[in-house]
Amino acid sequence: MLKYPLMNILSIESSCDETAAAVIKNGQEILSNVVVSQIDIHSAYGGVVPEIAARSHIEVILPVVHQALQDAKVNWDNINAIAVTHTPGLLGSLLVGTLTARTLAIIQQKPLYAIHHLKSHIYANWLNSPITPTFPLIALVVSGGHTQLVAMDHHNDFNIIGSTRDDAVGEVFDKVAKILGLPYPGGPAIAKAALQGDPHRYPLPIPKLPNLEFSFSGLKTAVLRSVQDTLQVSIETPSSQLASQLSTQQVQDYAASFQYTVIKILIQKLRAAINQYPAKSIILAGGVSANQALRDAVQQNFATDFALHFPAPQFSTDNAAMVGAAAYFSIISGQAPSDPYTLDIAPRSPLF
Repeated sequence: MLKYPLMNILSIESSCDETAAAVIKNGQEILSNVVVSQIDIHSAYGGVVPEIAARSHIEVILPVVHQALQDAKVNWDNINAIAVTHTPGLLGSLLVGTLTARTLAIIQQKPLYAIHHLKSHIYANWLNSPITPTFPLIALVVSGGHTQLVAMDHHNDFNIIGSTRDDAVGEVFDKVAKILGLPYPGGPAIAKAALQGDPHRYPLPIPKLPNLEFSFSGLKTAVLRSVQDTLQVSIETPSSQLASQLSTQQVQDYAASFQYTVIKILIQKLRAAINQYPAKSIILAGGVSANQALRDAVQQNFATDFALHFPAPQFSTDNAAMVGAAAYFSIISGQAPSDPYTLDIAPRSPLF
């Protein structure tokens, strides 16, 4: 007897600047995964421009869905459900994906499941994995829009035990990269520069916050003030004028020092979380989870006592495969389908 039902889910993701569709079998097996990135478009602006992102989604969403079905070698008769990211994200971007999913659900008469973006990042750890996370677990979610600690006792059970008071960690990577004159997206650029830098060259402060809360806004400002001090310029000097005055080695040292401090903060909070909440597994999720230095630090600190799970790098950033995984485990946990005629988006929404 099968423990869970067999199911092919067509999933759609368009919450920010990736247009993606995938076909996922039983929450883990990837039959197809198509992603069209807008990084080249937005890099000229140093960040995502919402209006441009929405227009780009409109141009490619249907071809991406068609390609996902074609790559999976399935037709609509083989699809059991449709899943879509409906929250949180950019308003225009969410609208494109959600309206597409709603329309397809109506035309093809398939049940539609609305999925929270944060859930999807967590469930990226179940994709193509021979050994899946064991409950209870602690998830460290680190991305451009989220920095959270989530405790889970079973599938589709999310308890946010820590969150950032201000900027998400991925957002701060982008902002610090801009100060240093590094390209967008900032996470990979800083990680690359840090390889040649001294992580102890520029000591940066560790914010002292109660419980499991994070704060990264002050760290961003500390980097700015340190650069201004190193260059012996006024604090009124615009950040856009600093990078050209830094040497290559100074940029690398600042990148390494910043990355070292961020990882130290994340490890401290993760250690505090596992001291307060029982866990058998620790998982990383979100775009910043692709950072190799962070993965190495988690390994060094926790591998002895916990099962560690990291998503494959291609599933750390936004994609539709993770949406399909999250949808499957939501369905088997009892989530009811949404009404395709009334489903709305929620650009800002808590996990529960």
